[in-house]
Amino acid sequence: MTSHPYTAGVTLLIVLLMFGTASNVGYARGRYGVKAPAVTGHPLFERALRIQMNTLEWAVMTLPCLWLFAAYLSDRGAAAIGGLWLAARIAYAIAYQREPASRGLPFLAASIAFGALGLGAGWGVLRALWFAS
Repeated sequence: MTSHPYTAGVTLLIVLLMFGTASNVGYARGRYGVKAPAVTGHPLFERALRIQMNTLEWAVMTLPCLWLFAAYLSDRGAAAIGGLWLAARIAYAIAYQREPASRGLPFLAASIAFGALGLGAGWGVLRALWFAS
């Protein structure tokens, strides 16, 4: 396997973000008295849960695109765009926890980064298929 150390580093940071959002849900359960398996209760708990779920939903789509981009185009390029996605998702989580209406701009930034990863990955795979023939 070809080495992709930059993409691997960003991947580990994304995993750390997912762990952080999960930990925040556990913290919010205790702080606001929401007993498992309940998923509703205090509004700040519900925000923490939605942040975690939304982060997981997007990470599931982003990580394959990140790695395909790295494998077929550029490790550094994938890591740079993945780092932008990560920074935007952190900003999204902070904004959503403070005031849900303020999450729009970070969400848009993360979506654009995801789109760039997806388009780059798609181009890289198509290019490899084209030249493989």
